[in-house]
Order: sequence, then structure tokens, then C-alpha cells
Amino acid sequence: MKLMKTTSFADWPCTIARTADLLGDAWTLLVLREVFYGETKFDGFIASLRIARSTLTDRLRKLVDAGLLERREYQLDPVRHEYVLTESGRDFFPVMAAMKTWGDSWAHRGEELPVILSHDSCGHELHTTVACAHCGDPVRLHEIHAHAGPSFPQRLLGNPEVAARFGISTDT
Repeated sequence: MKLMKTTSFADWPCTIARTADLLGDAWTLLVLREVFYGETKFDGFIASLRIARSTLTDRLRKLVDAGLLERREYQLDPVRHEYVLTESGRDFFPVMAAMKTWGDSWAHRGEELPVILSHDSCGHELHTTVACAHCGDPVRLHEIHAHAGPSFPQRLLGNPEVAARFGISTDT
């Protein structure tokens, strides 16, 4: 059997690429979804996801190593562990909520929604929006622009097409 070589984006100069490298496969996102919905135990993940034990072990290890989950012992005989969100893991919730909001609009196939998130403070159904951290206004794609940050690779800015996307003139 020939194995396909996978590309790693872990060292790319882009935080979206690095995040995709870390969390970009479906099983990893589904394990996180289950944790957000309250599951913390290995057998519970197996039951709810119907995932292979080896795959689950790999994804949990990946999430622990990345600092999104913490592995905690909850039973001594036999030793058993649960997986709980770290601060980093809790900070990923808005991403998952945004994915759910998008999926509710574009991937629901016309059926009733299987899960509804409600905001405890007001009791209303949760739908996410992207808002500016400075002014609080909702933001749409046509209202933003990307620009090269301090660590953007200079070698890429040497490419006129890349530079133009970031509003940089390469004329000398």
C-alpha cells in the first residue's frame, strides 16, 4: 500500500495555515465539538462519535500536546482519564460557534437543526457574527483588507502579485 505524503503547514508564516495544520481534520474538530457539548471521557467519545480507538487516541494526544485539552485522572483502579478544555481550548469556542452558524445556514440540507445553542444570559438562540474588537461593529468580508504584518516573509513580498494583494508597491 502506498501512503500519500501529507503536507505540514506548522512552519508556514500564516496563523490560519498553522491552525489548519493543528485542527484541520474532521475527527479533531468533532472531538472538540463533543468536549464543548460536555463529553470528557474516552468511552463517551467512542459512543457518540463511533470513532476508532486508535484514531481517538491520536486526536486526543494531538489536542493535549497542542494545549487545547488537559488530561486529568478521574479514577484510580483502573486508571482512567478525562479530557477538559484549557484556556486555549475554551478560546477556540467562537471558531466552533461560527462554523455551526455557517453550517446552520449553508449545510443543513433543509432539515430541522439537530443542535441549537442558546445564550444563557438572555435565553435566545446563539448565532455568531464577526465584530471589530475596537468599535464592536459587525464586519463583513468586503469591509476588511489584509496587510503584511511584521513577520510576513520578505521573500513573498518580492513577488509583485503577492505584494499587490497586500497593497505594497514593488516599483523602484
